[in-house]
Amino acid sequence: MARNYRKEYDSYHKKKKQRVNRSKRNKARRELGLSKGDGMHADHKRPLAKGGGNGRSNVRKLSAKKNLSRKRK
Repeated sequence: MARNYRKEYDSYHKKKKQRVNRSKRNKARRELGLSKGDGMHADHKRPLAKGGGNGRSNVRKLSAKKNLSRKRK
């Protein structure tokens, strides 16, 4: 069965809460000086979804490989 990206966007990504979270993640990337294709991620020590913020004490640069392999609590 093919993935229906339009339905997925409409039912999840389009919601206000998700748009706000995406905006926060993009802001964190800009503040760390990251750009697309640089192989780095803005890692939130405490995820935005669990109440974390974009303060300097909660955001750090990590390689994409390290960030994606990191175990979440």
